[in-house]
Amino acid sequence: MSPVGESKLPLGRDTDYPHKYAPEVLCPIARSYSREPLGIAEPLPFAGVDIWNAWELTWLGDNGHPKVAVVEIRVPAESPNLFESKSLKLYLGSFAMSRFADAAHVERAIATDLSDCAGARVEVTLDPDVSVASLDGPCIDRFDVDCDTWEVDAGLLVADERVVVEESLHSHLLRSLCPVTAQPDMGSVEIRYKGPRIDPASLLRYIASYREHSDFHEACVERMYIDIRKRCVPTTLSVYARYQRRGGIDINPFRSSRLRRAERAPNTRLWRQ
Repeated sequence: MSPVGESKLPLGRDTDYPHKYAPEVLCPIARSYSREPLGIAEPLPFAGVDIWNAWELTWLGDNGHPKVAVVEIRVPAESPNLFESKSLKLYLGSFAMSRFADAAHVERAIATDLSDCAGARVEVTLDPDVSVASLDGPCIDRFDVDCDTWEVDAGLLVADERVVVEESLHSHLLRSLCPVTAQPDMGSVEIRYKGPRIDPASLLRYIASYREHSDFHEACVERMYIDIRKRCVPTTLSVYARYQRRGGIDINPFRSSRLRRAERAPNTRLWRQ
């Protein structure tokens, strides 16, 4: 499946909702569009995954009996494409009046279609554990700092190379804008690292600088990872954002210097989601 240009995306446009199973509505977006301006090339400077949770999946059993499920979707960061969120909503909505023998058939169909769209193996699980949890480490939102920079500025980040720590910090103040519709995307972000101590107030100012930044969720997290790595020079680093759901779907990108193929990033559902 070939990536589409921004002008062909269904996001922000009036679209017809399919009444039957319709994998053709999926729209892949090449990750290279947002990575090239950041100088991100192969081999990637991180490992990671995008965890999508879809809360409104429904389909019909063989006898027409309606079924429902929550869907966890894991897209590897090394996939050449991500999928546009409204196209995923349209795709999942197309199951509503379609008949399937059982949940396993639905799970396999979604995994096959999304893998084709992403250009890599996508993991799909119906009805995963969705219990509420918390991000690690102290919340930096308590710092009453002056914020007046509304364009992303890595220069706001300050680290003390004289003090080496291993810690996690998080904030619930992440806000960015959809690059297609300009609608706000709200979320939380956790920074886990080992290295020169990052000044929490400077990290808060940096996160606040995303408030007028237009980009997809995945690109925002990758920019954070690159900026922190360059400015603060940690020996290990993980950046994990948990965005609030829109259209029944939440998107949660995770990027890490430590994630290995045998490991799985946690699907840490927050109270805001």
